[in-house]
Amino acid sequence: MVITNQIPTAISQLVTYGPYDILINMVLALVLGLVISSVYRYTHKGLAYSQSFTLTIVFVAVITAIVMMVIGSSLARAFALVGAMSIIRFRTVVKDTKDTAYVFCALAVGLAAGTSNYFIAVAGGAFVAVMAVVLYKLNYGALYKSEFILRFTFDQQYGSAGYLEQIQSHSKRSNLLNIEPSGDGRYLSLTYDIALKEGATAEEFAKAMDQVEGTSEVVLIASKNDVDY
Repeated sequence: MVITNQIPTAISQLVTYGPYDILINMVLALVLGLVISSVYRYTHKGLAYSQSFTLTIVFVAVITAIVMMVIGSSLARAFALVGAMSIIRFRTVVKDTKDTAYVFCALAVGLAAGTSNYFIAVAGGAFVAVMAVVLYKLNYGALYKSEFILRFTFDQQYGSAGYLEQIQSHSKRSNLLNIEPSGDGRYLSLTYDIALKEGATAEEFAKAMDQVEGTSEVVLIASKNDVDY
């Protein structure tokens, strides 16, 4: 009687991909990467937009799929790739914490596509994309749906009635955020949080403030996101 030692199939057999499987996996990762990057571009807010980051999302999805196909089920290849990747140092600072979520999403769909889990790749990528668009449309997490930061310099010898009248007539809510007097005490640098009334435009409000006697250096900043005033 011959006894043969059988190693579990998952360990003894390496996962191999045919040419068509490789192409399908890479194309699917590319398509999903383009979808995720498009959603990122559509839902992006603020001034810190980077085209290179948008391209990075696409590259991460495809490269992750390729890496997973190279590894297959080989532990030796996995450790070798970990050692090779440890040489790379990423020094780019992520300006928006939300950007990290898109990188992880690209990694996830790349992992799924590279291991031929097509349903997980498509369903997961689509679910995250829809979720991102819905949260963007709802402006989820924002304290106010529409607000501006108003900054201007005021000459105290003219009195505050003029600019206060313009603020009250154009805004439905206003909060004084900061007062900074000049060295001689004559001028004040004022900062307000403003929510405009329905029908009022930022251009009209800024022009009206600039025409108030005693005001100068009027700046109106859209602040639907995080703003340092």
